Formats: sequence, structure tokens, C-alpha cells
Amino acid sequence: MAKKNKNPRKEAKEELKEFGSEILENIENNEPPRMVVPSRSTSNIIYDEEDRFYTLGDKKTTRTAANMRQVKKFAQTTCAADFCKDLINSEKTATLREMYYTSEGWPVGGFSSQDRSDRIVEDLESAFGLKREDLGLLPEEDGASIFGDLVVEESGMEVKATEAGRAGYTIPPTMSDVDFVDCGAERVLAVETMGMYHRLVQEEAWEDYNTLVVALKGQPARATRRFLKRANNELDLPVYLFTDGDPFGFHIAMVVISGSAKLAYINHELAVPDANFVGVTASDIEDYELPTDKLRESDIRRLKQLLDDPRYSSDFWQEEINKMLKIGKKAEQQAFSKYGLEYVVEEYLPEKLGLN
Repeated sequence: MAKKNKNPRKEAKEELKEFGSEILENIENNEPPRMVVPSRSTSNIIYDEEDRFYTLGDKKTTRTAANMRQVKKFAQTTCAADFCKDLINSEKTATLREMYYTSEGWPVGGFSSQDRSDRIVEDLESAFGLKREDLGLLPEEDGASIFGDLVVEESGMEVKATEAGRAGYTIPPTMSDVDFVDCGAERVLAVETMGMYHRLVQEEAWEDYNTLVVALKGQPARATRRFLKRANNELDLPVYLFTDGDPFGFHIAMVVISGSAKLAYINHELAVPDANFVGVTASDIEDYELPTDKLRESDIRRLKQLLDDPRYSSDFWQEEINKMLKIGKKAEQQAFSKYGLEYVVEEYLPEKLGLN
């Protein structure tokens, strides 16, 4: 059941080559070089009701060397594209931080901050319809972990998630370069905290549930979301999200489900609209009499914002958010330890997953 992934680096190389050819054509025609970049302004970010994730509208901006205010930015964009081309040709990668420092040696000068260089990378992603890892650029953060009946091929080597150490298989930043070789699991269970991840592994929930257990490590990295997307699409595995019962936990789950506004230009590669939320709810707090913390003012403000967010428009979310506001309490997923360390594995999750 090997699932071979397409070659994203080859596609990126072709896009960069075409970009360079267009600039040369502009110059040969005595025209100022230019490029078109989709607008990522708030007014151009749309929640697509049909696809169920944020995407970009039709607005575009033109960056041109003819505009004195855009000359440096245009030059930095071409230098970044050239840097990525060299990475692809040499079959190397670099972190976003490394590109930022490398830019100090560019003829047009470096960036004043990494935020600015990161935004240039986002311009390249949105303009070419690519992911930064396709361009050879990686984030600094560590990947999340997977434990369960899964075999992947990475860099020519097969890795089994249950034999990759006690913490399982670490998702690489270049998730698009990984091929699925074999999978015997029936579902994916993604959990917010490493503590809960280790609990599920120790209690062998991955085997009892026949599931791949994934640690989101808080707000999941792009590579983690890409893995969940591919597992859902390519392996046809339903995805379940187990987070804390608070505004941040709800947000973590929804970013996996519907994507984020910031990454509207690439949510089609990351969002898992059919993912199921099995995290702690206000109803769970009452039904299981869980230990709780009082909602802070910032929690209350955030919950009220969620009520107006189109991603939370279903009856389920509206009812649970309003109930949480009413009881004024929140709870962590580890709160089930009140009934013993095994309770969450033996009682709560089987009920939520319909395994009883």
C-alpha cells in the first residue's frame, strides 16, 4: 500500500525558472521587471463555506522595479528566489533563520528583521502556489511525534513508527518528501499536549484503538498539519482532535479543521475539514465533574469572539461555547487523572471515539 508523493522540489524549480524567464523577458522588452502576488490583506481573506477553510480572494498586487518604493523589496524577492533555486539545485535545505542571516551578504543588503524576510518567503509561496519546504526552507521548531502502525520512507530509508524510539517517529519539516509505505491503523488521534501523548503511548492506546497517536505540541506546526491532511486524504483515515477545554484548545482544533487566516493562501494543503473534535467540552466539565480553573477575562473575550467566527457557527460549537461562558470554567485534558491515570484511555476516549 505504498503511497508515493509527487516531487514538489521539481515543481518548485520549474516555477522559479519561469519567474526568472519572465524577468529576463521584461528586461529584453525594455520593460521594468514585475511580479504578481495575491493580496494577503484581511479584506482578501475569505472563509469558503463549501470547502470549509479560509482562502484568498481574487485581489492581487503587482510588485515592480519601476516603483521606487518597491525596488528594494522586489530585489530582495528575486534574491530570495535565487537563494531557493540554489538550495534546490544542491539538494540542500536551510532554516528561515539561516536565510535571514545569509541576506546580509546580498548585494541589495539584508532585511531589518526576520519578520520581513519571512514575509518575502510567504510572497513566494502564495505567488507560486508552493510551500516553503518545497523551496528548501524549513522552520526552527521540532516536529511532532507519531506512534502507531505506520511505516514511512524518508530519505531512502523505511521507518516504523513503533520502532523509532520511545517517543515514536518525529515528523520532519519536509513532510512532502515522505512516502507512506504501509499503515494498519484505522484512525488518527491528535492530542494537544506531549503529556497526554505519552500517556496514550504508555497505556498502549495506539494498539487498543488501532490508531496513530499524534502529538500536536500545542499549536501544531505546518508539517504536523500536512501529515494530518495527507493521512486523511491518502490513507483515508478519519482524524480526531483531543484538546483542552478552553478557548486555546478550541482554536488549536479549529486551525487543523479549517486552517488559519494567516495561511489562507495554503490552507488547501493543510486543512482537514472532516476532522472530528473529541476534546474537552463544557458539557464534559459538568458530566465528569472535572477539576477546573476559572475563566480569565481574556478567556471570556476570546470565547465571545469565537461565537462570531464562521468556523464555529454549528450548533455544537455555539452550544458548548455559550455553556462554557455560563459556567465560567475551563479544564485541561489531564483533568481526567482525578479518576486515575488510566481513566482517560479506558473510559473517556473510547466513549468519545465510539469504541465502547
